[in-house]
Amino acid sequence: MSSARYIDVYTAGCPLCEDAVATVRRLAVPGQTVTVHDLRDAEQADRIASLGIRSVPAVAVDGRLAGCCVDRGVDERALRAAGVGA
Repeated sequence: MSSARYIDVYTAGCPLCEDAVATVRRLAVPGQTVTVHDLRDAEQADRIASLGIRSVPAVAVDGRLAGCCVDRGVDERALRAAGVGA
């Protein structure tokens, strides 16, 4: 059984960011919405600040920065613990 989740991936267009997007899309199941945000877009500044994003790539699940993305990169185990793919 899958849970509806809103998954936001914050990127800067780099190869590591593209890998993170691919990982999240691979893990997400039907009912989980994945949206990619390009941090090169100045309109993202308020959202970045409100989430406390300090590095990219970063993933937020249901409006909360995933544990793997606080001060470090994307981690599949932490994403699963946050509900991605479940």
